[in-house]
Parts: sequence; structure tokens; C-alpha cells
Amino acid sequence: MKFQALLVYLLLGVGAAVAQADDRPNIVVLYTDDHGYADLGCQGVLDDVKTPHVDALARSGVLARNGYSTAPQCVPSRAGLLIGKFQSRFGVEANGQSLDGFNRETTIAQRLQDAGYVTAQFGKWHLGPGPRIIEHGFTHAFNQNSQRPFSSNITLEGKDRQMSQFPPKLYHVDACSKAASSLIERYKDEAFFLYVAYRAPHVPLDAPQKYLDRFPGDMPERRRQALAMLSAVDDGVGLITETLAKHNLTEKTLVFYIGDNGAPLKIHKLDAPGGGPGWDGSLNDPLNGEKGMLAEGGMHVPFVVSWPGTIPAGNVYDHPVSALDVAATAVSVAGLKANPGDLDGVDLVPYLSGKLSGAPHEFLAWRWIAQSAIREGDWKLLRGGDREYLYHLGRDIEEKNNVLTQNPEVADRLRKKLTQWASELSPPGLAIGPMSNAATGYFDFYLDGKDPGTAATPRTDRAGPAQETRGTAKKRRAAKRRESAQ
Repeated sequence: MKFQALLVYLLLGVGAAVAQADDRPNIVVLYTDDHGYADLGCQGVLDDVKTPHVDALARSGVLARNGYSTAPQCVPSRAGLLIGKFQSRFGVEANGQSLDGFNRETTIAQRLQDAGYVTAQFGKWHLGPGPRIIEHGFTHAFNQNSQRPFSSNITLEGKDRQMSQFPPKLYHVDACSKAASSLIERYKDEAFFLYVAYRAPHVPLDAPQKYLDRFPGDMPERRRQALAMLSAVDDGVGLITETLAKHNLTEKTLVFYIGDNGAPLKIHKLDAPGGGPGWDGSLNDPLNGEKGMLAEGGMHVPFVVSWPGTIPAGNVYDHPVSALDVAATAVSVAGLKANPGDLDGVDLVPYLSGKLSGAPHEFLAWRWIAQSAIREGDWKLLRGGDREYLYHLGRDIEEKNNVLTQNPEVADRLRKKLTQWASELSPPGLAIGPMSNAATGYFDFYLDGKDPGTAATPRTDRAGPAQETRGTAKKRRAAKRRESAQ
């Protein structure tokens, strides 16, 4: 009898533990790459884009009209998202900088893994070697972002394998979606965190014909490619959400869909042949500017949040929110604690659910090499080198009318706040280097209205804080080739 009583006690204890684990929400972050603000159907900007599954995700939750990335470039924006702290606090301000600071920080995945979550990364990493992804709190990694061998410790079916190079079996976008769906099947009874970072519509443009066929008619071929790649992403969102629904996990899962930065237009939007560098075919309309700028087109991105049953469906949220809020929200909903200074974001759930009114942030601020900016309500102060602009985004989301001279007191207030915020970065200051030729050309054209003429198209994919030597450029190109092979 004593043995039976002990067995019942142990079973009840295990059952209670499982029930407690089951109460914790799953968290899924869907992250796109060089995805312009215009290119979601739910944005209501353009009618050539087809994203029915993301549109349905927005209808099931909130479309954040003023969602922001932390940088106008891939590496720093990903570092900020995953750490939940503005990346210039730990030395990852731009592509090409050391990742030592990132490696010392604690990712969302690590926090959740330490709390018992199953964690997994899919797609583009861009924060170090693929095999080392699992050193940052990810139980599983499926690092496919091209049609070349990549680092993975799971199969497409979600089965374990030793971390090593894995040959591509599907188009990289489809493969990430399939692997993510397989892990949901595998861990449907456990709490999980999935970070699905699609390398789309980032160049090289490589959509399979079945997706290109969805967009017939006369249009730039690069536009067709971007729409096709985003259609592949949308199919993946559909597969993931359908898998959640299949196992009654929809109301147990918080889903974010966010772009890492704006689309690179290269000013001219040249429909160059091939799928390599240049315009990626995506569009930032009606925003001004592009990737490589702290103008709205560079870091005002698609941003959707869904958690049916907790966040009311069908809302449009107008207060500014940030990708930094993902980590703070994840920590909060998982019932975890963070030390003061660990996170720069805000738990968005009380705001998106209507429990709290008002803006989540007093202001949002950015620094990227020679540029810095601050948004407080509808006011935005933007600096680039020795240039300064003030916009009222409520009346001028296109940033066409610089009202700096008409509102000196507003500019002074914002400048003081921005300067104070920037003094806390590493290194401190409103800039860490001079304006590059690319940034100068962008500011000339987008903000100062100068005719770009037939000048060479600026490149920002590889822009760093300092001018490269020939030897440095050679090393950088070699590193880029190694990264593409992952």
C-alpha cells in the first residue's frame, strides 16, 4: 500500500509539472530579410503583393503600423532582436564589426532554454559560424539560407542528427518552413521557441518557377522575384500556423512577424539581369529612403503580432513599437525575470491587449555609423553627418518636409534626448564615423531632393564604419563567400 501511495504521489507530481509546462506559451518569431514596408497585403499599399497567410495572421491579432527594426542593416538588426538590447551597447553597430560583444550577451533563446523551453533556429543566422548557433541557447539549428550545404543538427522531418553540413533538399524558404513545422509536431506537448529567419527577399533572387508563375504579367523581373520569394514565405507562414492549429496550439502561441530592415532600392531600382547584388525587388512605399538609412524606408518595417485569445483580433496599432520588444515580451509571457539593464524593450502584450493605454515607449532612438535618429510620438529628428532634419510623421510619413527651422524648440528637446541616449552607447556619441559615399548619395537624393543623374548605384550591403583597404575588402569578400556557403 505504501508503494502504491508513493507511486500515486509521484504520478501526481509529474502530472502537475507537465500541466505547469503546458501552461507556458509557445513563442514563434518569423523574421524576413530586406523586406520593404509596402510588401504585405494587409498594409494596403500595393495590389501586386499576395500574402494571404500573413494577412490572416494580422487579422487574428494586431498590425503594428509603426513597427521598427533596430538598424537599417542585417547584422546589427539581428543582434538587437535576439539580445533585446540596442546593439550599440555591446559593440555590434554595423556589418563587419566584431561579434565579441554579441557572444558575451544572453539571447532570448538562452533565457528560454534555461527555463526549459525547446529552442530552434531556422534560416539566416549572420551572427557567426553556423555550427556555433547552438552555443547561443538554441537546442536545434537548421541554418539553410541558400541552395548550398548548411549547418544543421536536425533533418527536415525534425529528427536529430550530429551537427554538420547538410545538403539542401528543398528551396531554402520551403525547407525552413518544413523543418519548423516538423519541430512543432515533435514538441507539440512542450513549450517551444522558434526563430524562423527567412533569407527572403534578400538577394540573390532565387525563387523557384512555381512561385514566379503566381505573378504573371508585365513588371520588372526583380519585382516578380521579390513577390515570388515573399509568396514562398507566406506559404511557410501558412504551414506553420496550420500545424499550430492542428494541435490546438493557436491560442497557446505568441507569433511575431517582423522585417529586419527596409528594402535596398539602390536609388534607381535597376532591373538588372541575374539575381545578385542591387535592388531586391521589394518596395518601401510610401516611406522615403531605403536600407542603409535611418530614414523611415530604412528601418520602418512590416510588424505583425498574433496571440488569439490573449490579444484581440483585427486591430491596427499606431504607437511606435520596436523589434527590441520581442525579447522583453518573451521574457514576460514565459514568467521569467531579467536584471535591470538587461533589456531595452517593453512587454507589448498589455498594450496590444488593451490592458494598458498610451504609448509603450517614451521615445525610440537609433544610431548607425554616421547617422542617428529619435522618434517621440509623431516627431522625428534625423541626423546624418552634419545634416539635420525634423519631421512630423503624423502629417508627413514620407519625410518630404523638413520643418527644423519652424520648430526649433522641438528639435532642441529631441536633440538633448538623443544626445543623452547616445552617451550610454559603446562608444558614446551621436556617430562613430563619417558619412560613407553611399549614405551621402542617399541623403542627397531622398532627403535633399538632388538629382542622382547617372551616378554609380551606391552599395550598402557591405557598408562599415570605416573605408576599407584593398586587403580588407579582399578578406571581406572571402568571408561573404563562406557565409553564403552556410
